[in-house]
Amino acid sequence: MPEKTQKAPAIAGPGGPNALYRFLRLFADVRPGEAPKALLLALNIFLILLAYYLIKPVREALLLVDVDAPQTKAYLAGVQAVLFIFVVKAFSRLASRVPRQVLITRTTLFIVSNILVFYVLHLTGMPTKTMGIVFFIWIGIVNYFVIAQFWGFANDLYTEDTGKRIFPLIAFGATLGAVFGSKIAGWLIRPIGVFNLMVVCGALFVVCVLLARHIHQREVGTAREAAAGAGERQAPGPSAQEQPLRPGGGFRLVFGNRFLLYIALMIGVYNFINATGEFIISNVSTTVALKAVESGTAGGLTMVDLQGKFFADYQFLGNILALIIQLFLVSRIFKWVGVGGALLFLPIISLGGYGWISFGASLVLVKWVKALENGTDYSVMNTTKAALFLVTTREEKYKAKAAIDTFFVRGGDALASLAVFVGTTYLALAIEKYAIINVVMVGFWIVLCILIIREYKAQKARADRAVPTA
Repeated sequence: MPEKTQKAPAIAGPGGPNALYRFLRLFADVRPGEAPKALLLALNIFLILLAYYLIKPVREALLLVDVDAPQTKAYLAGVQAVLFIFVVKAFSRLASRVPRQVLITRTTLFIVSNILVFYVLHLTGMPTKTMGIVFFIWIGIVNYFVIAQFWGFANDLYTEDTGKRIFPLIAFGATLGAVFGSKIAGWLIRPIGVFNLMVVCGALFVVCVLLARHIHQREVGTAREAAAGAGERQAPGPSAQEQPLRPGGGFRLVFGNRFLLYIALMIGVYNFINATGEFIISNVSTTVALKAVESGTAGGLTMVDLQGKFFADYQFLGNILALIIQLFLVSRIFKWVGVGGALLFLPIISLGGYGWISFGASLVLVKWVKALENGTDYSVMNTTKAALFLVTTREEKYKAKAAIDTFFVRGGDALASLAVFVGTTYLALAIEKYAIINVVMVGFWIVLCILIIREYKAQKARADRAVPTA
């Protein structure tokens, strides 16, 4: 069971802990004794997102080098969805054999080894387009997997009531990491080149492993001290948090629980919408970049440089919006309308944004609509998705969440790629027509959100009955 936070006595003094808590309460309802663990977790996810955003523009720059690249980008989501079936099964088996600290260590270091392989392939002269395809598939898997694993870990450390208050602060670390990562990437691409960003990313992931193990050891030590202080006898051997999860696959857990299934379907639908939106912005930006190169107005930059710079700037804008929303709105949204109400914010924004694009898709308009959508996704939606799992079992926090945040994400992307294929190959749809498709899909999204809100209340009631009041 996650640790139940104890209220520590306040310590007076303008420069002491009271000042820290007064500052943190500007952004989240953090109570005495809760800051150290929350800040360590915020630092952990900050570094994860920093590392990811350092190499995210590399993905775009390597792939979006010709006019057919946006379609290729959409089609590769289907490949990722298939691969996620095997990734989730392997992860579930490993989670049932090793404790969480070993699980996080092994999976993250495996990712670091992959980064080194890509760097070596670059040094051996692998063609840019081929590298772009392979790297796109790989980073799409790593991105969702490593973040899902982190939030499973965070969910394992908190009760439902405490997690709802603390998660906005932890998620701020993710938002801040995305902001810094996208901006630093934009600065570094010209002086060091896109491939050297991989080395920095790998080093950051190693630091994340060390930090996660420290958080785990700190949590286990705190729980043992609390039990000893309460006069409880310690059972021999490792605690529940140091043991592997019970056997069972993530997909079985999802399909066996209506609450989890609704979440999975929602994730699929809204990633269909997001992937279609990414096709829209990729298509528009590629067209504009090609015209700039052909007309000689690119300032001496190549297609790779132009696309890398545009996507770094676009991602930075989305992350700045996410930072503002995360800092000043997410905690208050949770307080005002709860976790269920927070689910409805992103679909409403997407409905208005794609409705606007359907009347004319200029680069500036698409950039701002997608940036606002992504900003809300990275702040309100990400925090809400994580909080939904506070009322689930340990197995569901790790295995089911990994399945939902990987396979069902890419499943939605794969359906979007099918829509792109049909629209470009047989229907010759204009970009504005894809925006209309998204408007229709948002309607299904809103229905699923309503079903999730209903099941969340029922799931919470069951969880409350299962845990005796202290």
